[in-house]
Amino acid sequence: QVHLVESGGGLVQPGGSLRLSCAVSGFTLDYYAITWFRQAPGKEREGVSCISRSGESTFYADSVKGRFTISRDKAKNTVFLQMNSLKPEDTAVYYCAAVRTLGTAVCWVDYSRGYDYWGQGTQVTVSS
Repeated sequence: QVHLVESGGGLVQPGGSLRLSCAVSGFTLDYYAITWFRQAPGKEREGVSCISRSGESTFYADSVKGRFTISRDKAKNTVFLQMNSLKPEDTAVYYCAAVRTLGTAVCWVDYSRGYDYWGQGTQVTVSS
């Protein structure tokens, strides 16, 4: 009943752009902070970006700051990750995760803090 579904991945050339979507069903997105993670083959899962319930607070990993933008669309119950100026090192499976938070302006990318729901991931490949 509760689903987070990522979409928008694909194969792009270096310097290209993709917009990932995390569509939520079965619960109200308004109560949850959302975090994007990624995992490349042979590497640990890495926190990329997060957005708070209210959308007031966001975080970006240094590796993507200035290139990626996270946003949420209340009407569509969806969180987006706009990825510009993509690099080969951005190649990974991208996951979204949701966690119910007490505060409306908090989010985190710490895997150890736990999340309530996870999507199944979407593959992003950046290659010439």
